[in-house]
Amino acid sequence: MPDEKSDHEGGGLRALPNIGPELAQSLLAAGIGSPAALRRIGSVEAAVRIGPHRRSGPACRSALCALEGAIRGVRWHAIPKEERDALWAEYQRRLA
Repeated sequence: MPDEKSDHEGGGLRALPNIGPELAQSLLAAGIGSPAALRRIGSVEAAVRIGPHRRSGPACRSALCALEGAIRGVRWHAIPKEERDALWAEYQRRLA
């Protein structure tokens, strides 16, 4: 499958909504090299994995929601607040 291959430039990831150059770089550094890989592990696990690779430290709420929106194919603002809150709570539990 073509999207299973790692994209060293982040181009495949960058085609997703919400994924800019910095987030794509963090994903690649964390070993998440394709949209399929991101979908497979999910937004919370991806956020946990990128934390050590971000200059600003662990993923923030916006980054987590951006990852979820990328998986869903929507801008993160389109994700209902209740769902964003649930994702954040799950992420916080994973970090504890």
